[in-house]
Amino acid sequence: MNTFNMKYAKQWAKTSDHKMAKLIKRSWFAIKSFEIPQVPIIFSVLYVLHITLKQVFSDFTRIFYYTAIFKTRVNNQPKRLYLYGGLPVVIGSLEITMGDDVRLAAMTTISGRTVGNYRPSLVIGNNVGIAWRTSISVGTTVILGDNVRIAGDCFLAGYPGHPVDAKERAKGKPDTENQIGDIILENDVWLGTGVKVMPGVTIGEGSIVAAGSVVTKDLPKHVLAAGVPACIVKSL
Repeated sequence: MNTFNMKYAKQWAKTSDHKMAKLIKRSWFAIKSFEIPQVPIIFSVLYVLHITLKQVFSDFTRIFYYTAIFKTRVNNQPKRLYLYGGLPVVIGSLEITMGDDVRLAAMTTISGRTVGNYRPSLVIGNNVGIAWRTSISVGTTVILGDNVRIAGDCFLAGYPGHPVDAKERAKGKPDTENQIGDIILENDVWLGTGVKVMPGVTIGEGSIVAAGSVVTKDLPKHVLAAGVPACIVKSL
């Protein structure tokens, strides 16, 4: 088999009727499907040991590494900060103030708008939970009140990053001041999975936004909202 054909060896072995190709295919499947005999007692112990060591290592790095270095990016010294899974990503010029008992997933991205003569501000209250793959883009100010819950894949879009005008966008110009806005989630707000909150929106205390909704306007206190754009479904 020449050098050119070596790049397609796998395809050749899977599709060719050649005896050698069939032998390679059978041998490869035999190797892939090989299993060692199960000894329940031994492997149960190994499983427990694996989980224990993994958790010990995870807690050690969380306490003595990730949390310690992340706190250098925060203006104050929050108590009992829990970073699960690693270190969140922080991008841009940004002031972060955080309350106590905050739980923050590693795959969270926090960014600050770098245009203008001010520093964007993110204020997180006490007992706030922010789940996986959530993005918080701070145009001017984003405030998360006490006991706020933000599920995975949410996006607080305080600024878009690009201008509306296509020519300006092609030139790499930044977004304009009229495109950005504060986002405020008052105490006890709960955002379901995949919720998007647009600039200039305030969500009132105790309100819940259903999964997949896009909030484009203010919501009052103690309501359930859902849809694109989000509308009030009922009072709570």
